[in-house]
Amino acid sequence: MEFALFNVLQQRARSKRSDQVLAEAVAHTQAAERLGFAAAWFAEHHFSNYSLCPSPLLMLAHCAGVTARIRLGSAVIVPPLYTPARLLGEIAMVDALSGGRLDLGVGSGYQAYEFERFGVDLDHNKAMTHEMLDIIERGLSQPHFAYEGTHYRQRQTAINVRPVQRPHPPIWIAGNDPAFHRRAARKGYTPFISGVLGSGRRLGRLRDQVAEAFAAEGRDPDTMPLGVLRFCHVTHDRKDVESYAESARYQQRIAVSLRGRRETVVDDYWIAEEPFDEELPLEKIEANLPLGDPETVAERLVEEIRLYRPTQMAIYFQVGDVDSAKAIRSMELLATDVIPAIEKAFGRPLAEINRPVPTAAA
Repeated sequence: MEFALFNVLQQRARSKRSDQVLAEAVAHTQAAERLGFAAAWFAEHHFSNYSLCPSPLLMLAHCAGVTARIRLGSAVIVPPLYTPARLLGEIAMVDALSGGRLDLGVGSGYQAYEFERFGVDLDHNKAMTHEMLDIIERGLSQPHFAYEGTHYRQRQTAINVRPVQRPHPPIWIAGNDPAFHRRAARKGYTPFISGVLGSGRRLGRLRDQVAEAFAAEGRDPDTMPLGVLRFCHVTHDRKDVESYAESARYQQRIAVSLRGRRETVVDDYWIAEEPFDEELPLEKIEANLPLGDPETVAERLVEEIRLYRPTQMAIYFQVGDVDSAKAIRSMELLATDVIPAIEKAFGRPLAEINRPVPTAAA
């Protein structure tokens, strides 16, 4: 398995300018490369302080120029918010500019507040995403293509900038929809799930759902790849643990309000923080998540790795108003103290833990 950085680019502190948020994410990506992380992922969101990254591909193109080895991923592109021809051209261009380091994460989206402002009906998001995946597969693997679907129609077209990775960059697909999991199994995609504020047992149940879809497609669930998005913070300071847990809760409060279409927008694009009915108390959040000193985090991660067997774990090192320097320090401690402890517990290098069986891309 491997570890990765997940950049959500949240703006909780009103005193922090948007350019500072962007600059910190770039600095974190450079730190992740220096520390040997496998990938850096960038979210996509619009019109709110939940995330200040309206274009993962733009961020990836920039980061391609200031890094050399780390893989760069969208987590995720929301296809219904794009036109097909432009999206295909930009995917290919980023893969070319990065020297073939692009991982294309795709998700159908969930925020009605965003979809409304693009003039797109959220009720059709999944069907639109399936069609756009058809277009990505054809448009980047064939010299020219045409498409006739319910939501998209593309006349005979050739994408003139070609991706370095053939037939197209690796595709990761986010969410809990079994139809997307079955598509991942058929096409050789990597499923990408999130534990939110739940325990490792919750992720174990989600893995079981993905495994059922793979088995239904004739794939061995024991060898399937699996990406996991996880809150995690490594620190020797008890106050930092409490602060990180509170920031993780803040993120979930904003996400839940946007998902449930009950957001209150103030000061142009600021989403008011409101508790939600099923909200966990902070002490339960701390108990669920790998937070604390290196020994504690290593012990929890070993337990979780055995439970749901990820091939990649992408970490929210900075959420809410977590200080950038503390986020980088957490990354450093994970690399220098936690990963060696995980390798010792398993008796082999990280890369040999939960190694997936390669499958051919579509």
